[in-house]
Parts: sequence; structure tokens; C-alpha cells
Amino acid sequence: MTPGGKTIIAAFVAVLALVAPWVAYPVFLMTALCFALFACAFNLLLGYAGLMSFGHAMFFGMAGYFFGYVVKTLDMPPELGLLAGVLGAAALGLVTGALAIRRQGIYFAMITLAFAQMIYFFCVQAPFTGGEDGLQGIVRKPLLFGLIPTKDDRVLYYVVLAIFLFGYGAIYRFIHSPFGQVLKAIRDNEQRAVSLGYEADRYKLLAFVLSAALAGLAGATKAMVLQFATLTDVSAATSGEVVLMALVGGLGTITGPVVGAFIIVTMQNYLASTGEFVLVIQGAIFVIIVMAFRKGLVGELAEWWRRRSAPKTQPGPAD
Repeated sequence: MTPGGKTIIAAFVAVLALVAPWVAYPVFLMTALCFALFACAFNLLLGYAGLMSFGHAMFFGMAGYFFGYVVKTLDMPPELGLLAGVLGAAALGLVTGALAIRRQGIYFAMITLAFAQMIYFFCVQAPFTGGEDGLQGIVRKPLLFGLIPTKDDRVLYYVVLAIFLFGYGAIYRFIHSPFGQVLKAIRDNEQRAVSLGYEADRYKLLAFVLSAALAGLAGATKAMVLQFATLTDVSAATSGEVVLMALVGGLGTITGPVVGAFIIVTMQNYLASTGEFVLVIQGAIFVIIVMAFRKGLVGELAEWWRRRSAPKTQPGPAD
């Protein structure tokens, strides 16, 4: 795609994002943006580092609890709640990653799942989480020393949009930096990367912590929007949903997880009246995507555009 075409698309998306809360329900949009950032954080780990985590919801959900505890129980500003969510998720990611990266493949995934289950049962028993009732009644406090009121959903939407763009921009920068190139090399051939002098475990641990911190930012932001944190956010089902979002949109693409997150959240929102049947529909869509769009929707679209834009070689004269 030409630079002019990319500029037009970027401008269209920017205008759409700015007018969205005036034509759609702002809380729905904010929830979708939180899950989009969560999916992008997961994609950083799996799509670019090649590390499958079956327990990423523990960072997402625990950050929501950290935010709620700081803002509601300690009566601190929401900025400190967001910071507590990010730092708490990063610390949890450091501990989990330091143990998980000692193994590869399915063993790595099972270790993350085991940690996630431990966190889930910890949240059931811990007093500050509210147990099965969750942490409810988190007050929306104004941001930046009262300059930005957050009780208005439309105003809060632009705050959440800014947070999403910050996280998305950070991921974009990581991917296109030398650090990101090394991650891709480790993903494609770890032994070759090690032979070139790179400490693969250190890079994987750093990617794990960064992914956990950004997932925590998404979880803390969601708690600020919905004003509660529940066990659902740390459950295995949420870990499965973020995998589905990344696969539907396209692993290893910068915009794929965003598209996948909006598709899944839209389905959950508008098919909620079907009850548990929404899971059947999601499963059917997942099977179709895996079978027909192996690279995800965005990945297949990008591949089609590359083939279409590739210069066609003309056959030379016969010898």
C-alpha cells in the first residue's frame, strides 16, 4: 500500500475513533478498547516472541483488583490506581515468567495456566477482592487533580482512547525496535539466535514482563470504566477469550488483535440475549477462522493485498 493510502486510512480511523462515542454506547466502546489493548499485549508475547500463555487473564484481572483496592479502600487518586495495576501485573509477570521460561512449548503454557489457577483461587479467598462478590462500588474519580471529570461516559471514553493509544504505541515501538527484531529471531529459530550471542531467556523474560504490564494497564482501565473487578477477569475463560481475539484478528500483525477484540466483544454484547449459546457461536467462528483464514482476518487481508500489489513479471522471449 502506498504512503498516501496509509495516510487516508489512518485519518479515517482517527475520525471514526473521535466521533464513535456520539453514535455508539460509550461503555461498550471503552470495554472493547480495554480488551483490544489486552489482546495486543498477548499478541506481543505469542505473535512476536512465540510464547503461548494460557493464563494471561491473571495479569488482566489482578490489575483490576489492585486498581480497585488503591482507589476504593485506600482512597487514592485513579492515576495511582492505574500505576498500581501496571506495577502489580509486571511484578506478577516477573515471578511467573522467571519460572515459566525454563520450559518450552506446551510445558511453558501449562506453567502459566497453573499460576493462573493459583491466582484465581487466591482471589476467591483474599479479603480485599470481595471473593465471589467481587470488588464493587469503585468510584470514578476525576483525573489530573480534578481537571478531567470521569463521571461523563463520553469524557471518560477519550481518556480510555488515550490510554489505548499509549499502550498500542508502546507495543508498536517494541516490535519495530532492535529488541523486537531479536524477539522475532528467537521465535523463528532460538538456537540460531543463541549461536549469534543473544541471551534468549533474558529477551523472553523481558517480553513476558512487558506483556504482563500492558495487560495490567488494560485490566486496571477496565476496572476504572466498569467500576468493579470480579473473578471473571482472572478466570480461565478470559484467558481463552484473549487467545481467540488474537487468532481471529491475526497473530503477528499489529492491528489484528484490535479487530479480533472488537469482533468478540461485539458478539458478546449483541448476542447476550442468547445466553450460553453465544459460546457456541464463538466456537463456530473460531473453527471457521482457523480453517479458512489461517493467518486471521487481518493477516489474510494483508497477504491478499501483497499478492495484488506485487509487480507481475512478463515472460521473456523464447531461447
